[in-house]
Amino acid sequence: MKGLPDAIFVIDTGYQKGTIVEAKKLGVPVIGIVDTNNSPDGIDYVIPGNDDSSRAIRLYARGIADAVLEGRAQSLQEIVAAAETAQAE
Repeated sequence: MKGLPDAIFVIDTGYQKGTIVEAKKLGVPVIGIVDTNNSPDGIDYVIPGNDDSSRAIRLYARGIADAVLEGRAQSLQEIVAAAETAQAE
C-alpha cells in the first residue's frame, strides 16, 4: 500500500475490534455491518445486518466490490471526458 486507505469496510465488527480501533487512531473512516450482538461504537457508517450468515456475507462483499468497481469506472470516464474537453479547446 502506498498510503492509508480512504475507508475500511468491516463485516464482523465484533471480531474485528482491533481493526476498528487502529482505523480510528489513523483517522480512517469505518463502514461496518453491525449485528444486534455488537456495538456500533467506532463505526462511522453503520449498516445494520446479519454478520453470521454466509449468504449475507457474500451479498455484502459482492455489493461493496460492485460499488468500488462502479466508482472506479465512473472516475475513469470523468478523467477521459475532461481530457477530451481539454483537447477540443
